Amino acid sequence: MDLVIRDAHVIDGTGGAAYRADVAVDGGRIAAVVREDGGPRPGGRRVVDADGLALSPGFIDMHAHSDLALLRDPDHSAKAAQGVTLEVIGQDGLSYAPVDDRTLTQIRTAIAGWNGGAPGVADIDFDWRDVGGYLDRLDRGFDGEGIAVNAAYLVPQGTVRMLALGWEDRAAAPGELARMKRLVAEGLEQGAVGMSSGLTYTPGMYASDAELTELCRVVAAYDGYYCPHHRSYGAGALRAYEEMVALTREAGCALHLAHATLNFEVNEGRAPELLALLDAALADGADITLDTYPYLPGCTTLAAMLPSWAAEGGPEATLARLRDDATAERIRRVMEVDGADGCHGVPIAWDTIEISGVSDPALSDHVGRTVAESARARGEAPWVTARRLLLADRLGSTILQHVGHEENVQAIMKHPVHTGGSDGILHGAKPHPRAYGTFPHYLGRYVRELGVLPLEECVAHLTGRPAARLRLPDRGLVREGYRADLVLFDPLTVAAGSTFEAPRTLPVGIPHVLIDGRFVVEDGRRTSVLAGRSVRRRAG
Repeated sequence: MDLVIRDAHVIDGTGGAAYRADVAVDGGRIAAVVREDGGPRPGGRRVVDADGLALSPGFIDMHAHSDLALLRDPDHSAKAAQGVTLEVIGQDGLSYAPVDDRTLTQIRTAIAGWNGGAPGVADIDFDWRDVGGYLDRLDRGFDGEGIAVNAAYLVPQGTVRMLALGWEDRAAAPGELARMKRLVAEGLEQGAVGMSSGLTYTPGMYASDAELTELCRVVAAYDGYYCPHHRSYGAGALRAYEEMVALTREAGCALHLAHATLNFEVNEGRAPELLALLDAALADGADITLDTYPYLPGCTTLAAMLPSWAAEGGPEATLARLRDDATAERIRRVMEVDGADGCHGVPIAWDTIEISGVSDPALSDHVGRTVAESARARGEAPWVTARRLLLADRLGSTILQHVGHEENVQAIMKHPVHTGGSDGILHGAKPHPRAYGTFPHYLGRYVRELGVLPLEECVAHLTGRPAARLRLPDRGLVREGYRADLVLFDPLTVAAGSTFEAPRTLPVGIPHVLIDGRFVVEDGRRTSVLAGRSVRRRAG
């Protein structure tokens, strides 16, 4: 055997009771799991003493924004140090494949706040155009050696719509819909595990339910799943959840609700209503899962707060509208008085909008301040500051939006179909701490300190259940024959090190992380191992 992990407290990812065992690894897979007093103890070329440590499957981040970070940063300790061994990227309907030369430039501009990579930045060679090419690039990674952790990909519906009909707010013509369906099918054939949408982001939000249903029929035909950031997490949140359940049931498609929460004052304490909706659908045979992050603030771009009509035509058209005083005043009124669809139908409260990152370092004095605070320092109205920043940073600024409710977060994470997702944006000077802390925060804060979930149940939410959603037959459990994607952590000390003040601090209590039986983290330090590859949808 290559390795034996001796006397581990095995939490196997099923949600069942933990047990003490030796776990043997050989050839990148779990070769034996020998329970205490269960027979001869296996021997190996290397033995790790795991007494006092929990051994679990590697954590699966069901909502990640590492699309470019995986290609830019071979270390990628933001995820590896948390025990994440697989990330699902291509989220919120906006990513970098499939594209052509025109849309690649547009998408690089539109989501520079999420990932960097704006046009003119040459830190990555964008040498792919389709989903298969992007997945191949992940497999090559750095010097042909791979990437830090594994990655699965969702076909981004907004990017697909961008290819088929641009940034126009209109119904797709029959030929355009047919092209979108072909693009989704090609992405799934090339290895994507499903399709995502960002239905408060342009241009994906311009799609009708009928259009989305037709695309979901394609996803269903390939046994994939639909992962929508739906149309509202605020004033129309429950209606938006109902909409996603209804259209996926019509399409016969599995549904995974992205960062499923209920925010803003209008939704305080309303998690039971959402869970009742889901329970009724599940009881009627629906295939539904969801993910959440264990924090209250959300994170996105400042430009995402704009009304959708202001973004029609793409980033350059948005900037032109912001430069025009009369149009900018219309935007302000919608945002501050009516409630823009980009802000989930709720009038924006500038004291809840904290600038977390800027693309232009000359604007860094905004970072760490709310828009209201930055405006006061400049002696101007908040909208004036926000407008100046959007123009100066060419829509590249990221924000934290402090609009969550603890009781909603806790209620949703306890649901049986819940999984963990960081929604972690790694770009920017002061990112959300969830990017570096989601998984140890679940284990330390919500399991050990608050007792919201039993440890075994929480681990199942982070491992076995997401692997089942991804249709992965050999990941997500500590079981013979499964891939040796494993985490050793100390249940008594594991905790997120990241905070809102120091968001890039690494966690504690996670000494070892293995991918395919290779140590990605050893004795609490990131090794040079690049064991990650693309994880592709299985044909058939």
